[in-house]
Amino acid sequence: MPDDTLDDLFAHNRAWSAQMERDRPGFFTSLVKQQTPKYMWIGCSDSRVPANQITGLDPGEVFVHRNVANIVVHSDLNALSAIQFAVDMLKVEHIMVVGHYGCGGVKAALDGIRVGLADNWIRHIQDVRDRHHVMLESLPEEVRADALCELNVAEQVVNVAVSTVMVDAWSRGQKVTIHGWAFGVHDGLLQDLQMSMDGSKPLDAIYKAAVQRIRYKWSTPGESTTIVPRPRSEASVDELPSDGIPKRPAP
Repeated sequence: MPDDTLDDLFAHNRAWSAQMERDRPGFFTSLVKQQTPKYMWIGCSDSRVPANQITGLDPGEVFVHRNVANIVVHSDLNALSAIQFAVDMLKVEHIMVVGHYGCGGVKAALDGIRVGLADNWIRHIQDVRDRHHVMLESLPEEVRADALCELNVAEQVVNVAVSTVMVDAWSRGQKVTIHGWAFGVHDGLLQDLQMSMDGSKPLDAIYKAAVQRIRYKWSTPGESTTIVPRPRSEASVDELPSDGIPKRPAP
């Protein structure tokens, strides 16, 4: 039998379409003609974090890729293909990696909670947790998940930066900047984590500074802060060569 709940969705869609056409005649006609976003949003699949509404952008103004806990790994051809299309074909100028406080994937990684098949995906966040376990354990327990959310964003910003897509784009002089943000489900506000990369500065220094700020932000007032560097063996923290393009170490 038909699901009345699904019928409601179609009804809401028709009402929305009619309202848009009344408010902005020709909106859908212009939308069909082209997709020219300046922005790409890499965010969490969480239904409480809708990219367009949060940023006040219309459909067609932001290219969106979402997955559990906004992770970008070099074996994920889905994410890398989306980034490649956004950079090479759409010519986006800004890529925002956006985590959110209260993320279920981050909490599961922090507490070692088993959720099923997704455990294999969340393992990437557990790697971030393990890398910064000294810092996290020094923080008040109630803020550790928020701190790990931000650390995960910093990690994924670096992962985007060292992808072959960005290496090639920056090497040909394309102007694309990657940003790390966090969204507060509790207040609806975006937080700029001040971790932006445009291929002109060493990734290592930007990463260390971001980790330092995260450490300071969530520490108990008066507690000393220390930079927690990522292991030098990791590709994503190799300093940029003189041409400003990140490189991977030889296998």
